Amino acid sequence: MQKDYLAEFDAAPEAEKYPLVKQWMASEPLPFFAQLRAQRPILVTPECTLVALFSDIRDALSMPGIFTVDLYKPKMGVTETDVGYLMAHDDDALHTREKNLMKGFLNRDDLPRVRQLVSDTCAEVLATAGGHIELVNQYSRIVPTVLVQEYFGLDGVDPQDLIRWSYWNQADAFYNQPFDLLPEEEFQRIIAEHDKVSKELVAYIAKLMARKLAWVKAEQAKNLLLIGWYGLKSLVRHLLGKPSERLKDDIVTRMLRSSMAKEVDFGLVRVGVNAGGLLIGAVETTSQAVTQVVAFFLDRPDLLAKAKLAATLEDPREFDAYVWEALRFVPISPFSFRKLSCDYALAKGTAHETLIPQGTNVLLLTQSAMFDTYAYDHPEKFIPGRNGYHHFNFGYGPHECLGKYVGMEMIPEMVRHVLLLDNLKPLSVMDYKGTHFPEHFALCWQ
Repeated sequence: MQKDYLAEFDAAPEAEKYPLVKQWMASEPLPFFAQLRAQRPILVTPECTLVALFSDIRDALSMPGIFTVDLYKPKMGVTETDVGYLMAHDDDALHTREKNLMKGFLNRDDLPRVRQLVSDTCAEVLATAGGHIELVNQYSRIVPTVLVQEYFGLDGVDPQDLIRWSYWNQADAFYNQPFDLLPEEEFQRIIAEHDKVSKELVAYIAKLMARKLAWVKAEQAKNLLLIGWYGLKSLVRHLLGKPSERLKDDIVTRMLRSSMAKEVDFGLVRVGVNAGGLLIGAVETTSQAVTQVVAFFLDRPDLLAKAKLAATLEDPREFDAYVWEALRFVPISPFSFRKLSCDYALAKGTAHETLIPQGTNVLLLTQSAMFDTYAYDHPEKFIPGRNGYHHFNFGYGPHECLGKYVGMEMIPEMVRHVLLLDNLKPLSVMDYKGTHFPEHFALCWQ
């Protein structure tokens, strides 16, 4: 007999309604979301409002001035004297300017290079593992950290520091919000850890910028001398010489090499802020996605066999489709959250039209949207190759993940290397250890 979540919700005392909802989202999201879509697509709780239908979620995510990211502001350095990071801005000049600049620096022409770097790193880590590995801390956090150092350019630091800095920024910004219902002591502890690592990250970024800027200035001075002594022809020969004779190409260096007019307002401080943003969005999210997808396939031997066969193909697209379909079932989060800047009637003109008051926290159930028949036929079935434009794992609209295309190469390539291991078996369950992130998952293979 199918569970009636809404009947239980309606019968519960006010103080117990949202804790019930939170429990269902964590333990049995798909049947709970299915009932919401069918019977109450907008669910008002004492703590926040949930939105379950694809069309309503897409509508909300397309209106950042109304469905705002104001809850990010205290987590991402926005104060009266500091504008903070672009993710904490909605539809303003800074967000538009810096996101588009960063998309240019993260040139999609780099993606073959990115995939090869990830592939080489995966192969090296697994080859030296001796037939067994703790996937989270020895692989799924390590590989993206190498990319952060080699491609993003946050080098010259202990990789474990990068992992810590990413972890606590993610933990505070995305999993330490009012609707997470954490005990006050834990809530404050996470803020304290975030504050601590933020100071470390700022100090590191300052040193990184000084070091790389000195290299860039030296390179530019050398090039000017070459023009003076040897002319343009010699300069071209120099710039096309061996890579070891030139400054390394990474995203931080690209930003420092670029000359912007003062009016563009992308000076050294903004370069540094955006360099830190590259790290925060890369490590922990990738680790969680990779770990959960590996566990998903290991729990389903028939799907594992099909995915493994796809992983042997020269063209990666067929295998990648298996990974993205798996992430519908095990996304890193079942929702995106927003805060209303004004009263707004969502789903206007429908039977479920709901006036959401200003200041309301809203959970846009993006996993539910990916199981809506508006988006996909037979959503309950595992069908690789679905329409990627209806996929919400990188968000949607103006706040879609800046590193989306990097992630689209890195995540499936990391999963592919693991699934290709012979006689792959789990030695433990995937353990979150009471957090939102996978913390331990032991595997072995022959």
